[in-house]
Amino acid sequence: MSRAWRVREYGEPASVLRLEDTTEPTPGHGQVRLRVAATSCNFADVLLCRGEYQQKPAPPFTPGLEVCGWVDDIGGGVDPRLLASRIVGAPILPHGGFAEVALMNADEAYVVPRNIDDTTAATLHLTYLTAWLGLHRRAAIKAGDTVVITAAAGGVGSAAVQVARAAGATVIAIVSDAGKAATVTGLGADIVVDRSSGDVIDQVKAATPGGADIVFDSVGGQAYEQATKYIAFEGRIVVIGFASGYIPRPHLNHAFVKNYSIAGLHWSLYRTHRPDLVHIAQAAIFEMAAAGLIDPLITARIGLDNVPDALEELAHGRTQGKTVITV
Repeated sequence: MSRAWRVREYGEPASVLRLEDTTEPTPGHGQVRLRVAATSCNFADVLLCRGEYQQKPAPPFTPGLEVCGWVDDIGGGVDPRLLASRIVGAPILPHGGFAEVALMNADEAYVVPRNIDDTTAATLHLTYLTAWLGLHRRAAIKAGDTVVITAAAGGVGSAAVQVARAAGATVIAIVSDAGKAATVTGLGADIVVDRSSGDVIDQVKAATPGGADIVFDSVGGQAYEQATKYIAFEGRIVVIGFASGYIPRPHLNHAFVKNYSIAGLHWSLYRTHRPDLVHIAQAAIFEMAAAGLIDPLITARIGLDNVPDALEELAHGRTQGKTVITV
């Protein structure tokens, strides 16, 4: 038996998560079982609890979409050399990472370089893959581009700041208060726009009169609408998610008259349609981490017992960077 946080009905994390003793899963064909070392908290985990994520597993299930751990059992067809390896990846629901044991597809398990610790490794998959695929694949970022990142102090936003900087872009980071402004400045943002200190559109236009080449938007709602006002000719708005809770309705006539593109990113679709790109992106992320070009913003390290509180803080926008659960 091992412990796992389980959702038996959809709702807010603090209300629906229950820590239970569960039978340890047996890996099926092509799967590995891992002893969880660290699990990164993501807004997607909040959406899973609410039943609002792209995947909607039937209860009961364990959330936790970004996991680092040690392989202790393998299913049929798996290279036995993976046994005892330290890996990172996205677990197979319903056996997510907020647990002592999780399952993962062997072909989606990435062996962690020795110089990266468990806590850091647990932040270098989902979050940075979202940033890398959004900027490099969907937005075709190049050196010299001006990139606006909404919610830049959050988990995905802080990763995007670093990935954009590593690509040679000028980064304009949008945040909600002065404390977060200091955080993103420390991450390497060139210009910081504080929503609490004035009109966002005016501030961005003042910083980049020609408009932003790329907007990396994980907020939706008003943030998306603002992006359409400061996007440049032939600019690209990459839609990552809707943390505001509001899904905007694009005015396609506006995109038509201003010549900008709207690109969506559901990164996990690459696992099915272009797994080769996921492998390329993960290798690039490990290389950037080893070279010191990216350094995950980890603001809290807590134990397994504190998962509901961590997700509640995330749900209400009271976090910066990443919270990591260590087991």
